[in-house]
Amino acid sequence: MAARAFWNGHIRLSLVTFPVRLYPAITETEKIKLHKIERKTGKRIHYSNTTEGDDIVEARDIVKGYEYEKGQYIQIEDDELKKLRVESKHMIDLVQFTDMHDIDPIYYDRPYYLVPDGRVAEEAFVTLRNSLRSSKKVGLGQVTIAGKERIAAIKACGKGLILETLRYAGEVNRASEYFSDIPEDADVNKEQVDLAAELIKRKTKKFDPRAFKDSYQQGLLEIINAKLHHRKPKLGAEPVKPGKVINIMDALKKSLAQSGGKKTAAKAARKPVAKKTTATKKRRKAG
Repeated sequence: MAARAFWNGHIRLSLVTFPVRLYPAITETEKIKLHKIERKTGKRIHYSNTTEGDDIVEARDIVKGYEYEKGQYIQIEDDELKKLRVESKHMIDLVQFTDMHDIDPIYYDRPYYLVPDGRVAEEAFVTLRNSLRSSKKVGLGQVTIAGKERIAAIKACGKGLILETLRYAGEVNRASEYFSDIPEDADVNKEQVDLAAELIKRKTKKFDPRAFKDSYQQGLLEIINAKLHHRKPKLGAEPVKPGKVINIMDALKKSLAQSGGKKTAAKAARKPVAKKTTATKKRRKAG
């Protein structure tokens, strides 16, 4: 394997411990990086460590601080922070397992690939992988990456394992704070819902990330190449601004017609409205 391991350590499941290597599952090498330069000279802009009074400070004189009052800080030394590093720095202790669907996607942070570190670790690694795959469970523990302790979720991924760091509860805003004013049962025409459902059905297919292109990066690359070759960049047309939707029903019907579903649109529009049963009404009241 050509790539260098991002992290080396062990996975521990009760009395079973085996070494693993961790590799980043995502990369930003394909993204074009821009630097700040001076317009007249083209020289690179660099930043200095300065105080609020513009005094330059040497790196050895810089410490971290917590602002407990406006302009008042408690200094924290690096040696003090090092003492906070725990066993999870090189050990992922699987203390819990849960169903995959029990973890809300909003908690997922960053993915990594996990592989066994050497032949000796393969048997235990494959045993854990196969067990997670057959049970459709996720193993939970904690791991320290780049000096920061995170929740770790481990699940089967092809021939290996994937570790995804999770956010802590305090890092996620409650959805209720933003959705509280949205009505649960808005007065929406059932026919509109059927048309929207049909449109969703027609546009449903297996996810393929290659089908989506980063138009910003492509456009940026075209601008750079055009400037290098002293030509005008060939950029796409200006994006069409969305107009105001006057009639949702008409817009849905036109959308279905454009997707080749004129007959389906008419069929969905004629679909009878299901009557609400007593049991359904009770469930809604209970919810």
